[in-house]
Amino acid sequence: MIVRDAMSRDVQTVTPETTIREAARLMADADVGALPVAGGDRLAGMVTDRDIAIRATAIGKGPETTVGEVMSSNVLYCHEDEDIGHVSRNMAEHQVRRLPVVDVDKRLVGIVSLADIATLANAQAGQALQGITQPGGERSQTIEGRA
Repeated sequence: MIVRDAMSRDVQTVTPETTIREAARLMADADVGALPVAGGDRLAGMVTDRDIAIRATAIGKGPETTVGEVMSSNVLYCHEDEDIGHVSRNMAEHQVRRLPVVDVDKRLVGIVSLADIATLANAQAGQALQGITQPGGERSQTIEGRA
């Protein structure tokens, strides 16, 4: 099986100039914990909810701080035609839960997550992860009803 078979194609991106307030809002709206950072049509980095909490809020940076100030710029990625087993081992070795997926021209085409891989690889674990990773639910991190 290859990455293309497991990845999510509908990916929201931000730019390095996007504020962390805007990025956090996009994460909340999409119920995701990470966004690829694109410079034009190229992958420039990744920003996570943890980046915002630890690299910004925890040290007193305000909501107008840019994504470029807190993002990880040394981002691992995979190609859409790579073998899932190889990508899984790479994710485990580097302890990452999601990887941006690029095409042969290194343009962002999707994201593959641990949940995506587990869902395809193991039916029982896949069922549990599918339920856990569905948007919404009582433990959702969306803002609706909390503002």
